[in-house]
Amino acid sequence: MTSIVLAGGKSLRLGKSKCLETINGKSLIERVIERVKSVSRRTLIVTSREQIDFPAPCEAEVVVDIYPGKGPLGGIYTGLLASESSHVLAVACDMPLLNIELLRYMIELSPGFDAVVPRLGERKVEPLHAIYAKSCLDNMKTRLEHNQLEISRFLNTVHVRYIERPECQKFDPQLLTFFNINSQSDLDQAITLATENKS
Repeated sequence: MTSIVLAGGKSLRLGKSKCLETINGKSLIERVIERVKSVSRRTLIVTSREQIDFPAPCEAEVVVDIYPGKGPLGGIYTGLLASESSHVLAVACDMPLLNIELLRYMIELSPGFDAVVPRLGERKVEPLHAIYAKSCLDNMKTRLEHNQLEISRFLNTVHVRYIERPECQKFDPQLLTFFNINSQSDLDQAITLATENKS
């Protein structure tokens, strides 16, 4: 299994490069990589050409987004194309409380599916905490070239194993694995949560 950490966003709401913000002495991206490397053999950080000089942890490889400006779908495509494994785990760089047991469960479910995606409500899917197969590549490329960038619509065209909220809560009752950083208040809350959960 290869893990893809998506770090190409502009962090407009936080106003600075959020992947380098720290929680208890570790940057967000270090925390994410620390977790995903326990479930994968290789970690790829997908970022934009403008941000390629940020200090990535040595155990990760940096890959430049093939479709700049095309959002997360372009980043997932880039990482999936660069991967040597049949499936990849794709996560955002601003999810510092990833639940390793839930990630392992998703990986176990992945054979036979194009994607494995948590679904916390009728219209609340988590495509940036998901697994994608190489079988998605052609479909993704077509959609990127036609500027059809909504991942939720892409998921409607492939064979998906959705993991519903109660299934996720068996591993992570508070669903902290999906907590992401978009503002200073989110960062402050993450610091509190990490301290409370000793992570």
